[in-house]
Formats: sequence, structure tokens, C-alpha cells
Amino acid sequence: MGVTKHDRIAKEIADKKGVEYHPHKGVDVPTPTQAIEVEVDAAKLGEGINQVKRSTKARYIAVPNDLVKQAKEATEGTGIGVMNEHGTIKKPAR
Repeated sequence: MGVTKHDRIAKEIADKKGVEYHPHKGVDVPTPTQAIEVEVDAAKLGEGINQVKRSTKARYIAVPNDLVKQAKEATEGTGIGVMNEHGTIKKPAR
């Protein structure tokens, strides 16, 4: 089996941030200042939000480009930011 879309996105963002992707433990891409959870399924955006909700770092959901709008809507009022599949911030965390 090949690399999944989730793994590809997580690895790309981790490489850009200079950290490791943690596929089986906690937040997908933890950096010293950010907690980044990757979600590739619109139906699971809530799970990603819950995964980063407890973090004290800047919290982000990273999604494929076609889910950015939905992710922005799902995170409205939560303080959780949104990144696209390349790690570009589309909605800053607060």
C-alpha cells in the first residue's frame, strides 16, 4: 500500500517545520510553538478539533485545499487555526 493522503500532508508539513511526524501518538505534527492535526475527511473535522483542543500551543487543523472553507467554518469561534495541505496558514490561531 502506498502513502496515504493524510501521511503525505503530515510529512510535508513536518519537513517544512523541521520536526517529525508522529503518526500513532497524540497530535500529528507537534512543533515547539504549534500543535498541528491533519484531517483529510470533512466528516472527521470534529475529531481533529478535539485532538488539538487541549493543547496550550497555537492549535491548527491542516486539511487538503478543497476542505479549507469547511475547516474554517468548523473552527469558527474555537481559536483553532486552519492550514492548507502545504502548511500555509489560511486562518490564524488565536
